[in-house]
Amino acid sequence: MPDATKPLAGVRVVDVSMLGPGALTTQLADLGADVTKVEPPGGDYVRRMVWPFIEGVSLLHWHISRGKRSIEIDLRTPEGVGVFLDLVRSADAVVEAMRPGALERRGLGYEALKVANARIVLASISGYGASGPYRDLPSHGIAYDTWAGVVAPATDEDGFTYLPEHASIGIHAGPLYGALTLVSAILAARETGQGRHVEVAQSDAAAAMDWMRIETYKAYQRPEDEVTGNPSDNYERREPGSGGMRDAVRYQVYATSDGHVLFMASERRFWKNFCAGVGRIDLYEAAPGSEYADHARGNLKLRDELRTIFATRTTAEWVTFGGEVDTPLSPVNTPRSIETDPQFVERLPWLPAEDLVADELPFPVRLDGRNPVPSRRAPKPGQDTAEILGEIGYDEARIRDLRDSGAFGSTDN
Repeated sequence: MPDATKPLAGVRVVDVSMLGPGALTTQLADLGADVTKVEPPGGDYVRRMVWPFIEGVSLLHWHISRGKRSIEIDLRTPEGVGVFLDLVRSADAVVEAMRPGALERRGLGYEALKVANARIVLASISGYGASGPYRDLPSHGIAYDTWAGVVAPATDEDGFTYLPEHASIGIHAGPLYGALTLVSAILAARETGQGRHVEVAQSDAAAAMDWMRIETYKAYQRPEDEVTGNPSDNYERREPGSGGMRDAVRYQVYATSDGHVLFMASERRFWKNFCAGVGRIDLYEAAPGSEYADHARGNLKLRDELRTIFATRTTAEWVTFGGEVDTPLSPVNTPRSIETDPQFVERLPWLPAEDLVADELPFPVRLDGRNPVPSRRAPKPGQDTAEILGEIGYDEARIRDLRDSGAFGSTDN
């Protein structure tokens, strides 16, 4: 049974998604929405994509489809279209995560959905969105990051280019922006009785997540007397973000005795606290720097001193030290090592494999002191057909007739 204490309890979503963009409704399901995953006969091939495979099914499916129910519908048949519209009549939203216009081509575009339910919210999420010259290009998730400029090609020792390891932005940010806007539109629809069409491009989301760098370069197109750099750098118009910090000293990564730590003493008071804490106030007196945003860029002598100092303690010891003397020091983790970090252990308790087949990270926002827990593991194709249709008034005979007509495909459910 749905958890009535969750914030989206009572929200019903029909999810026609394929692959990673279905994460839009994962967020909603985690928060208590009733998400019905409408799959083509045979199921969404997300179960066969990427690695690792757990019990013969991709981790991508176990994570993205958790908390959802599944029904298989063949939308190529008039009977299947009829079933779909009946689901829409009692829903708050429909989410399509396919190429633009996929539902429209099946006679289930926004105008048709509004006839069935005037307050329906349709959220369409795709790679490059429903407009622009890239609209119909086939693509995969990393394309949105390369398009947005958030990851740059590297070259190996043989001169071959490749994409370095990075956290994919577009495929994660797109569903988050989509979920936020979808919930906002549902609230408005409940107030006004009028639905909306929300349209999300994962490429747009990747660019939006990198707004600081993109907007910085745009600002630099203006005259230098209008847009300058930071006063602590003598107003030099440096590159934005970490790209402009390669030569930084007081805001830099340093090796510790067992790993790495990020030192972030760009404010003068933090720098003074650090120097006093390690018994080297002479370093502060020799180069106190500006009050704010001073990275002591290019001071190689100081950088060498700090390299020696940081090598004397473990990463954990430096993090503890930072809290004691009030100076910013953060561990530099990897996707493999982070699970042992005490902050990770406290804030992101694993959802165990006993419940979900795969060990998974929880929804990363706490409600009343705890992370929401999914109501169920990711479904098999069509496993909830009878339950879902029974809730909208179909009896056993009607479900049997629809199955015989091919509305659910040829797969037994």
